[in-house]
Amino acid sequence: MSEPKRLHPIASVINTGKRLKNLFIPLAAIFLSGGREGKESLFITLGIAFVVVISTFISGLISWLKYTYRFENNELRVEYGIFIRKKRYIPFERIQSIDLTEGILQQLFGLVKVQIETAGSSGDEEAEAVLSAITKEEAKLIQEYVAAAKTGDSETASHQVAKPIFKITRPELLLLSLTSGGIGVVISALFALLSQFDDFIPFKKVFGGLEDWAVHNLILIAILVFAGFFLAWLIALVMTMLKYAHFTVVQTEKDFVISQGLLEKKQITIPLNRIQAIRISENPIRQLLGYGTVYVESAGGSIENKDGANVILLPIMKVKELSALIGPYLPEYQFRASFTPVPKRAFRRYIFRSWFIPVPIAAAAIFFFKIWGLFSLILIGIFTFWAILKYKTAGWSLDGQQLTLRFQTTNRTTVFMKKNNIQSLEIRGSYFQRNKELGTIEAYVKSGLGGAGGTVVDMEKSEVEKIFGWYSKEKNREGAHG
Repeated sequence: MSEPKRLHPIASVINTGKRLKNLFIPLAAIFLSGGREGKESLFITLGIAFVVVISTFISGLISWLKYTYRFENNELRVEYGIFIRKKRYIPFERIQSIDLTEGILQQLFGLVKVQIETAGSSGDEEAEAVLSAITKEEAKLIQEYVAAAKTGDSETASHQVAKPIFKITRPELLLLSLTSGGIGVVISALFALLSQFDDFIPFKKVFGGLEDWAVHNLILIAILVFAGFFLAWLIALVMTMLKYAHFTVVQTEKDFVISQGLLEKKQITIPLNRIQAIRISENPIRQLLGYGTVYVESAGGSIENKDGANVILLPIMKVKELSALIGPYLPEYQFRASFTPVPKRAFRRYIFRSWFIPVPIAAAAIFFFKIWGLFSLILIGIFTFWAILKYKTAGWSLDGQQLTLRFQTTNRTTVFMKKNNIQSLEIRGSYFQRNKELGTIEAYVKSGLGGAGGTVVDMEKSEVEKIFGWYSKEKNREGAHG
């Protein structure tokens, strides 16, 4: 494939669709504002919108014509650009991961989108190269060329043994969907969309006349609100099931390969040597049931390919079975950590911190609303319960070359970090912590554009210093501490 090749023509449609999607809200705002100024202004606005849309289609077509790729001298060579020609040569041995995606259009034509990340692309604004529509055969050829460049043996590279690790079952997919937080995403997206048109839709005029009706139909309104939330929950349920359908994980010699999706099929490659940490996240419902989601924190990723850095390895599994399930494939990690909890004298501090928000609110509610304000005490009870949960969750473990931190925010999080992957470790103590011989520890690894890790608050001061000494290898820890 030394001759330059173009992407499939459908790539021009896909790229044009992306650009029009980004222009949708500005064009809609211009259209609505023009319609309010009269017919003449509306026609001018329609003309502008028409010119913008046609220009976008033409630029998308020219971009497709100017975009070529080829294999030459163990490199993937990409050339693109309308007014300014750009050339990007990517040596096969530098390619860290090749992710494949099949959207609806790609599936209709038997194509895939190929997204390539290299050792130097972590933190870049975009992936090193994106081939938005090529045949599956060509994508497989790229994978084989890259594997051969790394192993030096094309025959071995094309026959790599893939060990199956995980395949989601229907009951697990249903449990994953039922316990996901997707409803919040759906409702947030709806409000975000409505907020874009707040200046153009006369909400007050439309709903102003409904006030009297609403007062006499509270039960009906409650039913409608419940129905709306139920519908949002159903949408989130279906979206989650479509996203994680056929979720499978296999391991090759040097990578984890994850496949998922029904309408949009994805294949994500995680190089084993780029794994920085393993993270377990348990939302309150899954925590109650003993289930969690396992993430891999990787040094890859970009703004365009955020999934390359923070990848779900196991969407749902019993936390107690983590060691048996992935321990054999990641032998350098110890998943059966025995956690040291924070001391009992830290309990009051956890409770006191949780009252910063609800206590002033409750005091104000009681002052202004008298007896009715007493209901605000429920808020204090909720925050107190959550503080107790955070206190009971907080803990740490030090096992050879591994630091494990466990803490609770909205979800309970456990992070397994190898010493040589930790980018920063910070210890600190406030005035009140020092009086109680307590301290806080923060540890982070490199993950994509930022970091990933965790914080455990109000540990024993001696334990904080022990971890700091383990990490820094300095005998005079007090001098380093200062």
